Amino acid sequence: MIAHRSNIPQKPSRVVVLGAGGFIAGAIARRLGEDAIPLLRLGRPGLDLTAAGAAARLSAELRADDALVFASARAPCRDLAMLRENLVMAEAVCGALAARSVAHVVYISSDAVYRDSREPITEASCAEPSSLHGAMHLAREIALRQAFAGPLALVRPTLVYGFDDPHGGYGPNRFRRLAASGQDIVLFGEGEERRDHVDVEDIAELVRLILLHRSAGIANAVSGDVVSFRELAEFTAAEFAPKVAIRSAPRSGPMPHGGYRPFDNRALLAAFPGFRFRSWREGLARINARQRALAKGAS
Repeated sequence: MIAHRSNIPQKPSRVVVLGAGGFIAGAIARRLGEDAIPLLRLGRPGLDLTAAGAAARLSAELRADDALVFASARAPCRDLAMLRENLVMAEAVCGALAARSVAHVVYISSDAVYRDSREPITEASCAEPSSLHGAMHLAREIALRQAFAGPLALVRPTLVYGFDDPHGGYGPNRFRRLAASGQDIVLFGEGEERRDHVDVEDIAELVRLILLHRSAGIANAVSGDVVSFRELAEFTAAEFAPKVAIRSAPRSGPMPHGGYRPFDNRALLAAFPGFRFRSWREGLARINARQRALAKGAS
């Protein structure tokens, strides 16, 4: 659960964003910039958290009144080499915090830390990951808890979509690019699995609110709505002309999470009464419109 250290919103003196060149961190930095919050963006090549001496270089940049947003990761974590690299990053951040503490830390984690469940997952649900990606994030969460005694917020997003996503992973980001280029959308199986998806701009706004309130605890960045991948594909295909076909392809393995992963976000919405997550229809319509405008401008 999330709890506020400051009930009255107050801008931090400065926010240091680690991994500022990344998809989620970049969205956070842009949103904070729109609110005129002082920022220090750190990322490769200026600060490589896997390099020798990274902890000392980071600690030299930190001030006692900073808020630190830790969003650097090699993700998704697929193998032991990537797991090791991600833990080296966490070791550097924890070492820097041990040398020079800050006023507030926000860590961008993942919903992959939770055990699979047919019941809606909440912030109080069991953290028992079944993947290396989830294990990586949970290990980093534990390391931060041990290294930092101040207010620590753990933000756990579910599947994230947004216009600037660099990966094009299966789901809204890939479907949009395929439809915009006139290519068929290919589903795994019939696309019947149902998942929650969250707009990256909603994550950025949530982090802004957490920083303003110096909030601590766990915050699941989830819309609270599950939708099948087929519904996402059909909605996206209808947003572009000419409308592309939707095809099925055989699965190479079982559906992740048993094909169903619901969330209950009522506690988070109660903590931030003026905040809401976009529905997947709102979010996809927004980024699809931007994709169409880009294509129109290029023609």
